[in-house]
Amino acid sequence: MNILSIQSTVALGHVGNSAAVLPLQRLGFEVWPIATAMLAHHPGHGTWRGRVSTPGEIATMLDGIDARGGFVACDAVLSGYLADRSLGVHLLDAVRRIRTANPSGVYCCDPVMGDAEKGFFVHPDIPAFFRDEALPAADILVPNTFELAYLTGRPVDGPESAYAAARLLLTRGPRLVVVTGVERETRGRRQIGALAVEHRRALYAEAPWIEAPASGAGDLFAALFLGHYLKSRRLTKALSYAVSGVHGVMVATKATRSDELALVAAQDAFTKPKRLFKASKMR
Repeated sequence: MNILSIQSTVALGHVGNSAAVLPLQRLGFEVWPIATAMLAHHPGHGTWRGRVSTPGEIATMLDGIDARGGFVACDAVLSGYLADRSLGVHLLDAVRRIRTANPSGVYCCDPVMGDAEKGFFVHPDIPAFFRDEALPAADILVPNTFELAYLTGRPVDGPESAYAAARLLLTRGPRLVVVTGVERETRGRRQIGALAVEHRRALYAEAPWIEAPASGAGDLFAALFLGHYLKSRRLTKALSYAVSGVHGVMVATKATRSDELALVAAQDAFTKPKRLFKASKMR
């Protein structure tokens, strides 16, 4: 199976495609990465060096893949960080062309905009693009709680409020909403999980909070979830293995005392996590 992944890439560390390609390859997928930005490292370090791809470069890459028959063979599109709306226009054009060539193709949108700690960290025109254009086009939407709150205009502070907000998004296009970074305290312990909501059911899986650098964890989760979902078509398994895989990477990251995800060292967690956190039915 083939996945077109359109998001940023970094030389040092693991965010964007640098967090998504290896997990998907370990799951057996051919991955076609296109970089919306090429950076030395993620900007969370306080500075950044590199450059944003131009709309013309993105269009040329997509046309080249299409010319080789790639769109017909594309099983899914995964998108993440977009530097500005003009790149998003080419992304959605590619999604439309792929659906024409292969009607069974799936679009999984990670609407990267910000988080509760930093607020918005994207170009000012990106949030409205995701809300008004990408959201209605997506089959699967993977927002964190901050992004979900923006997309719905509702506060999100736990599983119940995340469920109510995700249900609203189901009326606007996606058939599946997977909310990441859902926190709650259980028996005095901080937990972090993900909630998957379809029209007829909702599932929740959580793992213990690990105090370690987490830049790229959302990109990793989206890749793991999409990969396991495409392979098994089982929502319960996809959610469980995505939560468990990210947890395994976070444990390894803490152990290495690195300020980047220990993605390579912990790659066995993508397919065979040491601890499997099972998804349970919420609704």
